[in-house]
Amino acid sequence: MSDSIPIQATRVAGVDEVGRGPLAGPVVAAAVILHPDRPINGLADSKKLSEKRREALSLLIRDRAHCWSLGRAEVEEIDRMNILQASLLAMQRAVEGLAIMPQLALVDGRHAPDLACSVDAIIGGDSKVEAISAASIIAKVARDREMVELDARYPGYGLAKHKGYPTKQHLQCLLSLGVTPIHRRTFAPVKRLL
Repeated sequence: MSDSIPIQATRVAGVDEVGRGPLAGPVVAAAVILHPDRPINGLADSKKLSEKRREALSLLIRDRAHCWSLGRAEVEEIDRMNILQASLLAMQRAVEGLAIMPQLALVDGRHAPDLACSVDAIIGGDSKVEAISAASIIAKVARDREMVELDARYPGYGLAKHKGYPTKQHLQCLLSLGVTPIHRRTFAPVKRLL
């Protein structure tokens, strides 16, 4: 990335989450420490990549990174503590799951979780820092796969297609089929139906 932020620390984790906006499913975060001797070409914000490219890069990241970890917060936690706090919890769990404790965690966005290492929040970090891009990619691939699996358990909602986001189709399905256990009850479109 041409506008990457230079980092002097030897163990730097990129951290990002996926799934703050959906009405259903968990929020999933990832933490990645890239290996300096095993570069990965094409890292970018996961939202700017095709599904096929994300899948390919996710495999490369898992294979070539120094270490990586996923963390999550479940629907019950999201409803209990709010989506921001649940996202921070998922990120904290991802970092704590790393095989190596980083010296520095670079987190995408305005807010950062409470960690045992130094932390910097970087707005637009998933487009500026390769390690954050890597985290955004593996988190998105993991969550998307889970939503496909949940689509089989809760057919008719179109979860495999919209991944739980509040699309017109999803809102119509909620009206006609009702709320499932994987829907976030504190989110307004779901709350209105309860």
